[in-house]
Amino acid sequence: MNLRHLFAEGSDRTVRYALSGAGGGFARTLLSQTLRVDRLAPAVLCDREVARLRDMLIELGYQPDALRVCADEDEVAVAGRDGAIALVADGALLGAGEWDILVEATGSPVHGYAMARAALDSKRHVAMVSKEVDSVAGLRLADLAEENGVVYTTADGDQPANLIGLITWAQLLGLDIVAVGKSSEYDLVLDPAAETVTQLDSTVPAPGLNGLLELGADVPATLAARAEAVAALPVGATADYCEMAVVATNTGFRPDTELLHYPVARIAELADIYAPRTDGGVLNRTGAVDVFRALRLPGEASFAGGVFAVVRTTDPGTWETLRGKGHVLSRDGRYAAIYLPYHLMGVETPVSLLSAVVHHRPSGGTDPRAHAVLAGRARRDLPAGTVLDMGGHHHDVAGVRAVLLRDEDAPAGVAPLYLAAHTTLARDVRAGELIGIADLANPETELLTAWTEGLATRSTHTGTTTVTLP
Repeated sequence: MNLRHLFAEGSDRTVRYALSGAGGGFARTLLSQTLRVDRLAPAVLCDREVARLRDMLIELGYQPDALRVCADEDEVAVAGRDGAIALVADGALLGAGEWDILVEATGSPVHGYAMARAALDSKRHVAMVSKEVDSVAGLRLADLAEENGVVYTTADGDQPANLIGLITWAQLLGLDIVAVGKSSEYDLVLDPAAETVTQLDSTVPAPGLNGLLELGADVPATLAARAEAVAALPVGATADYCEMAVVATNTGFRPDTELLHYPVARIAELADIYAPRTDGGVLNRTGAVDVFRALRLPGEASFAGGVFAVVRTTDPGTWETLRGKGHVLSRDGRYAAIYLPYHLMGVETPVSLLSAVVHHRPSGGTDPRAHAVLAGRARRDLPAGTVLDMGGHHHDVAGVRAVLLRDEDAPAGVAPLYLAAHTTLARDVRAGELIGIADLANPETELLTAWTEGLATRSTHTGTTTVTLP
């Protein structure tokens, strides 16, 4: 994509960014693409493993003499004056550099919030990649951005920003949106001959799934049978719930059920599945945000963790014309699925950075509200003293199942999942119970304050604004 139109006419400025979590996978995709985008440059890069970060940058094509490992603020400032890229291990050093926007990609609720807050307080923009931070502190960070006259935004290339963009586009066109969402991270690939399903590195028997490739007349029954056929595979990644929490906050679309539906679906079926139950679909309520598991055969195109919106059709002639051109309509013609089968991570993020700095325009929503809460239910009885460790690829919280609660269903004092992460339980929590703030012995003070202050200014329901402090 040619990004020159994002600059004001006649402007020749270079947008400079700081990047936290600079050694991670998302960061690599952004740093690689930056070399190919005019007028965009990294200024300060933060990662705990600075030597490994430097090696990665050289591998990507950055010149070794342009990389400066810095141990204090003076060294960061000198690197900037010399036109070098400062590499730091301590996020507290980011502010010593000269840059316009922070890309926060650590995935750490505590450290990510601290760095984002510092950037906004210094009147610099923030592009938030760490959905874990956004799900707890996003409302407060939005307030800080407004107070300081800068932009706080999701980042293009991540599913939340891509889905928010699709929703905004559909609303601009006056489309009546019934449901929105994304596919889970990895497709379910059916081998009809072997009667197995593969998801990433896991292959399991799937007897009977060959006979379930068509939805049939009873959509919920077919989906239930498909789910049973692939029951050996995990369902409900914490990251999915977190991303949909960010979308809910920025758009007002909310979960239909706290565990989401997660139907095993083929792309051509989305308009039939995400219809109201009265029309044969799965939705109890419209205006839903959800995740599906993409089912495909070997050699068929992947949904690639992309995003979708299901809309009501209007003029039958218009939409039948579109069906004829290959667009996805429900069998009864009442609903259509519009989708983007990709998310390119940091390859797309330059759009957000240039838009925020040059045009003062976010990629995400402009008025985030507490439409939903990413919370956690105990998977088993958790005794007082249990440490709720966070880890793994999806940043799961040990012993806790992620749930996405509609604002009106979130009880006062419920703990956002990533406020609970790394804390110790102050009292026993029984299996199935929501984790509450009062259950936490040692929530991080600044993060707790961000959560409560964000709710105080941007809550949509009084039940979520009162907390009992431990």
